[in-house]
Amino acid sequence: MNIVIDEKIPYLRSVLEAMGHSVLPKPGVAIGAADVADAQALFVRTRTKCDASLLHGSKVRFIGTATIGYDHIDSAYCADNGITWTSAAGCNSGAVLQYVQSVVYLWARDRGISLEGLSMGVVGVGEIGSKVAAWAREVGLRVLLNDPPRAQREGGAGFVPLSKIARECDIITFHPTLSCAGEFPSYHLADAAFMASLKKCRLFINASRGPVVDNKALLEAMERGAVGDVVLDVWEDEPKIDECLLNKVYIGTPHIAGYSAEGKMNATRQVLEAFASFSGHDGELPLPAMQPPSPDKVSAPSLADALLQIYSPQGDSLNLKENPAAFEELRNNYMLRREPSSYKLICKK
Repeated sequence: MNIVIDEKIPYLRSVLEAMGHSVLPKPGVAIGAADVADAQALFVRTRTKCDASLLHGSKVRFIGTATIGYDHIDSAYCADNGITWTSAAGCNSGAVLQYVQSVVYLWARDRGISLEGLSMGVVGVGEIGSKVAAWAREVGLRVLLNDPPRAQREGGAGFVPLSKIARECDIITFHPTLSCAGEFPSYHLADAAFMASLKKCRLFINASRGPVVDNKALLEAMERGAVGDVVLDVWEDEPKIDECLLNKVYIGTPHIAGYSAEGKMNATRQVLEAFASFSGHDGELPLPAMQPPSPDKVSAPSLADALLQIYSPQGDSLNLKENPAAFEELRNNYMLRREPSSYKLICKK
């Protein structure tokens, strides 16, 4: 097959070529209709909008996005035109958990705060949110969960309204998928009304999608002191982000919360497995073996110290604040970090 891929999806080109396909790698933002006209398959990330303007008249019959989110894919158009598509659900949940752990531990250390007894609100309790909630309970946080679609499917027990999280939580972290329509849209879920209802939020985190949070309303809330420290990995209008907001946040990073080597390998594997099923490929996928980090042991006084040795978001935040115009470059050329599960952790407590 002729296949067009986002050149930044790791391991993908070599595997597809080993499978016998002809591969055209391009920057995701540069993939256009002329590129995909004669392609039967397309592998993308979030920067490639897969809709009629890209796909009309093409031979594309399979799209794989190596991302958890899929708001960049026009699923209705694909259904109407016989195009199979797949995402990599849950692929980088471990990486996003690592990011949240690191920013919370860093914040607690910098502010001299004990986490035990604080309340955390987890908004969006899919694979990522569930992992975040489980870790938060382990470290002694009181955890409130908000996920209206799950509450509707499973019953309300265990879930609370967003208004209760706004009233009661010291830490609020957002992990829903982005949806602009339907019964439970998440676009501007954290809007001006939500910001006005905050009572005690000391740390606000968004590592889901930028438009889940109304960035203008968030900035206004920060300026009037309605919210404490803010961590943003995702932004409205990426890569052209609000520099005033960037300068005010505690940690600001260029949409890299999910950028671990393990997460990227998971994403590539998942979309390739779906493609192999679609194309009738028989046999093992020629994926490279992932090597352990070097060194592969981390010794520290505590788990928090160990995790911050493995990854601290300070450097990523400093790089973005020093050069916000390089958002896309910093993201595309990010040195993939390793997750804690790849290390042997030696902690005194």
